[in-house]
This record gives sequence, C-alpha cells and structure tokens, in this order.
Amino acid sequence: MPVNLSAPKAQDLHPVAGVRIGVAEAGVRKAGRKDLTVFLLDEGASVAGVFTENRFCAAPVQVCREHLQGGSAVRAMVVNTGNANAGTGAEGLARARATCAALARELDVDAAQVLPFSTGVIMEPLPVERIEAGLPAALADAQPGHWARAAEGIMTTDTLPKAASRRVEIDGRAVSITGISKGAGMIRPNMATMLGFIATDACIASALLQPLVKDLADHSFNRITIDGDTSTNDSFMLVATQRAGHAPITSLDSAQGRQLRAALLEVAQQLAQAIVRDGEGATKFITLRVEGGRTGEECRRVAYAIAHSPLVKTAFFASDPNLGRILAAVGYAGIADLDQTLIDLYLDDVHVAVRGGRNPAYREEDGQRVMKQSEITVRVVLGRGDAADTVWTCDLSHEYVTINADYRS
Repeated sequence: MPVNLSAPKAQDLHPVAGVRIGVAEAGVRKAGRKDLTVFLLDEGASVAGVFTENRFCAAPVQVCREHLQGGSAVRAMVVNTGNANAGTGAEGLARARATCAALARELDVDAAQVLPFSTGVIMEPLPVERIEAGLPAALADAQPGHWARAAEGIMTTDTLPKAASRRVEIDGRAVSITGISKGAGMIRPNMATMLGFIATDACIASALLQPLVKDLADHSFNRITIDGDTSTNDSFMLVATQRAGHAPITSLDSAQGRQLRAALLEVAQQLAQAIVRDGEGATKFITLRVEGGRTGEECRRVAYAIAHSPLVKTAFFASDPNLGRILAAVGYAGIADLDQTLIDLYLDDVHVAVRGGRNPAYREEDGQRVMKQSEITVRVVLGRGDAADTVWTCDLSHEYVTINADYRS
C-alpha cells in the first residue's frame, strides 16, 4: 500500500487552457488497460524537458531530444506504457519515429512536432502497429479535463495514479498549473524510471522554459530515490500554453517569475514525493535532511549514501533503530576530510548522536517510537559549513523483491 497517498480526484485537477488529453486501450502489452495517452497542444505553446542521464537511453528519449533541438513547435506528445522501447537499437528508433509520424498524420502536423514517450519492459520491440491502431480512439477521447485519466494511462507498476494541481493569480489573472507523474521502482535521480508532465497556461518567454524545467527537476524529481537504479526512459516535460492573458514573464527573478516558479515547484515536488510514497513495496516515507555541509553537493552525497544503503532501508522497514547504520553511511559518503566528532544525528525530535557519539540522553524506545511511524525525518548535521539539502526516499521491503522478481510475468 502506498504511504499516505490517495488517488487524485478529477474535479480537483484544473484544466489548462490550450491542452487536451485523450486516453485509450491499445493493448501494447496487456489487454483491458489504459496504455496510450496523447497530449494535444494548441498552436503557440512552448515546451521544454529534461531526460535521463543514463547513457543507455531509450529510443523515445533520443527522438524527443532530436525534435526539441530541431526547434519545431511541439503540437503533441504521445505516451505508451507496457513497453519501454529501450535496448532496441536502430529498429527501436525507427518505431519511435513511426509513432510520431502516425500521430502527425492524424493531426496534419509535421512528425518533428510530436514527442514520443515510452515506459515498461526493456529490450522488447515496440508494437507500433497497436499504437497506431489505438490513436483514433485516444484522439476521440481528448478533452481538457482528462488529467486524471492521463494519470492512470501512464502507470506501470504504480498502485495509484499521481496528479497535482494549483491555481495562482499573476497580475490579476488566474493561472492554472496541473501535472501528472508515474514511477514506483527503478527510481534514482538523473532521472528515475519516471515520466512527469506539467502544464500551465502562464505566459512566459520561451527561452526561460528550459532553465526553469531544469531547476524544477533539480529540486523535485532529482531529489528522490527508491532503489538507486537510474532508468533508460526518464522524462520530465514542462508546457506553457501562453493563454492566461497576463503580461509575459521575461525574467525568473521578477516577482511574477518567482511566484510562478514557486507554484510550479509545489506541483513538481508533490508529484515527485508521490512516486516515493508509492515506491514498490514501500511502507515508510523518509525525508533525509543534511545540514552543515560546505556545499550542497556534499550534503546530497551524504543523503544518497544513507538513502541507498540496503542496511539502512531494511532497518526502517523493520522499525529497528539500528542507527549506527546511518552513521556508517555518512562516513562512507566520500567526504575525505569529514570530522566525525562534529556530526549530530536526529530522528524527528529525537537527538540520537552528539558530536559523533551516542547522545547520553538517547533512549532506544524513543528511537523505536519514531521508526514505527509511516513518515520519518532523518536530520544529519555535519558541522562543516552552512549548506543544506534534502532527499526523499522510502524503506526496502520483502514486497519490493516480489514485485521486481515477477515484473515481466
């Protein structure tokens, strides 16, 4: 069961002017499930994205990058689940391009104006003929209010759809922001086995979208990890349809730019944290806050050392306050001149370690009380500087092994 996560309600997700979404059952891998989603964008929309840093990236990631770099105005995005079209070589690229061409024909646009996304099993040929056959139904289904359907349509091992929405006022105009994400396993930043799509009708200079989406990813999807595996297909897209009617935002440092960024980041972080809450077999949602570092990078290094330790993660699953495992992970995080005598460790309100040693006031039952909670904050103070950063993760359970052992069956 996901950790304190519920399915989104369609009525809580604001439509975004200039975006229509359609979902269909194409039988990509299994019959009877929503597995094909199209996003249709009105003319004038701006699109930017960030993708996996895995060098063995999937064919749709390669085609997305090509189309975005080519500079054509994006008019549609097509997402299939059940098949990742990764590890498929030249044939995979041809099938990703064929998917774009098929949707482009339906819309009477150029194939370079379509972005493809795939998620699912790796090293199997993409059944492009099934996708092509399913496109008319997806297009017939397209409506501005179909965000909740889309959240279902992009799921793989997720147990619940993931969506978030906000509405803010900029220069007296209502601005809508709505997004969806998918992911539950093979999650590690840069990015994870996840797809994320956020759209807003805000008016913002197109040149600002790429630095903005990178910034949003760095503070949301690139701050989560479930199992330390970086996938082949990760993509996070930001769409601005320019339809809200306020004066265009030309600087992210302006009051309007900061306001928009803050609202977008709320949505991105909610979507990213939902992935961790729905982590395969997860029973605990864990916030790792590392403070007192010399740089944010070394704070993240410590946080990820803790987050990726199987010993730490299984201790959380067992509600066992075997907290020396956390200190050990801090020690092997790769900071050569780390002074252990300056380190403090906290579990929520419980002060566990003081200046590198067990706090004389710490009691085992206090640690166990916190470890039994479904949401836990681990705070490490390095005593080296003023930098800090946060990573979100989960525990590692028997169910994680079961899910991943049986994934392809």
